[in-house]
Amino acid sequence: MRMATKPGQSNGYDVAENGLRYLIVRPEKGGLGDLFRYAVTGNVVSGLTFLESSDDGVLDEEAPDYRWVIIVSIIVRKIIAVIGKPMEWVGYLVDFVLNLLSLNGNLVGLLYKILHGKVVLPRRGTETFISTIGQLDGRIDLYKGESLARDIGGSVFAEGAGVEVEMEMGNRALMDLCIMASKLAYENAKVVNNIVVHHWKMHFVNFYDCWNDFQKESSTQVFILCDKPKDANLILISFRGTEPFDADDWSTDFDYSWYEIPKLGKVHMGFLEALGLGNRTDTVTFQNKLLGSHGESNSDDAIRSPSKGTKPLSRHTDSDMGQGGWDQPSTSEGEHQPAMVEMTAYYAVRSKLKSLLKEHKNAKFVVTGHSLGGALAILFPTMLVLHEERELMQKLLGVYTFGQPRIGNKQLGKIMEAQLNSPIPRYFRVVYCNDLVPRLPYDDKTFLYHHFGVCLYYDSFYVEQKVKEEPNKNFFGLRNALAMHVNAVWELVRSFIMGYVYGPEYEEGWFNILARLIGLALPGISAHCPTDYVNSVRLGRERSLQMSSF
Repeated sequence: MRMATKPGQSNGYDVAENGLRYLIVRPEKGGLGDLFRYAVTGNVVSGLTFLESSDDGVLDEEAPDYRWVIIVSIIVRKIIAVIGKPMEWVGYLVDFVLNLLSLNGNLVGLLYKILHGKVVLPRRGTETFISTIGQLDGRIDLYKGESLARDIGGSVFAEGAGVEVEMEMGNRALMDLCIMASKLAYENAKVVNNIVVHHWKMHFVNFYDCWNDFQKESSTQVFILCDKPKDANLILISFRGTEPFDADDWSTDFDYSWYEIPKLGKVHMGFLEALGLGNRTDTVTFQNKLLGSHGESNSDDAIRSPSKGTKPLSRHTDSDMGQGGWDQPSTSEGEHQPAMVEMTAYYAVRSKLKSLLKEHKNAKFVVTGHSLGGALAILFPTMLVLHEERELMQKLLGVYTFGQPRIGNKQLGKIMEAQLNSPIPRYFRVVYCNDLVPRLPYDDKTFLYHHFGVCLYYDSFYVEQKVKEEPNKNFFGLRNALAMHVNAVWELVRSFIMGYVYGPEYEEGWFNILARLIGLALPGISAHCPTDYVNSVRLGRERSLQMSSF
């Protein structure tokens, strides 16, 4: 029998018999010979060495029909596994060098300070240590400046202000806050607190660094802010996205593994693990956390640390920032136990959100994120729907994602569109030009993953169109290769003239230009940078002409 043995079965729990279905792609399980036979000859037996599933039916369906997308997933993730450590080392070096230069007045200033023995060394985790993403795009101020809260409050929250019209159009001030918060999520807690409080004049609530079962470390980062400390109108939740030199983040984006939630649909397994909603090494945990009492199991397995109690699974900076300790939610009304709240991003954020909405009676909340953070941003309300959190969903103002990968199948999309786009659209998926990540995982008329919701697509002239799907939706292929590389040349040229055309705040520095040079070879990677998403929101203009990917 080809069905993989599941840890849950050893405890007398038969996953397949209980109707739970999943597929896990494990690149480490097979060799290059197996991959060659599966790719070239279509040998299904060789392909099965890489696959683990709930039942033979899944294997018989997936292995032949989805062969090429599985092969791509395996090859890319094998490459990422090989270069993972070098990527990490390069990332540390790049972070150090960029911060060393910025703290010492760039190259000339650094040379001067070396000669005078006054070099300032960067210290990771401090208020002055900026991420690679932050170095690519140094803008920190909101486009509307200190009037943002008034702009949002006046157009979205005030009585009789035409909320339906504003949300349908996509509130620009709110979109700008969301992309800037998505970019800010890449920073450490002290940087986030400083910018939110001193530059945005808003109220910093929490920063969480939670356990990710896919990456086996506390790597799911998310922060929460309010537009003001009392009687807030807006609560914003921002998830951190794919870090440029984090191999595990990229491996998550290229993972094809899925878990099927009854009556909801198939969901990307890596994203579920990033929210702390299951563990592929013991697939029964998905059942416990997703479907038990609205996902709130009191079993020992649910509240025990994945690392068997050897280290804390999440931390935040409440004590550092003068915000008090963790929320200790009441166990009445089925509220989840504190141990689970500390363990996972989903439960930590949901618990804090409930307490904030009780404190701020008129507030609504927005969820946002870039890249992987965008996937988690839309998955968060998806789980609220699954757990029948109707009161929370009524308070959801919108979800704005930027460069977000696909999270599930068509069934999931149809259900969530009914929840988020009726009576008015509340989910906006922003895609810039040739960005690779929104084209992942692969999708066509036979494959599994599909986008849903309103897509705001911006070409390389920052012209916006509302579409169902971005052009060249799967990225790979020779037909669009030439156009993408020509477009990358234009983006490089554009980087030299942005400051002259649009003003000093759009001027691109040497590090950004270097990223554009890399884009000549890998246009889909350079197009993923938040810089173009900030520009799209601030410079974007609509048109009704035929769309192109250029």
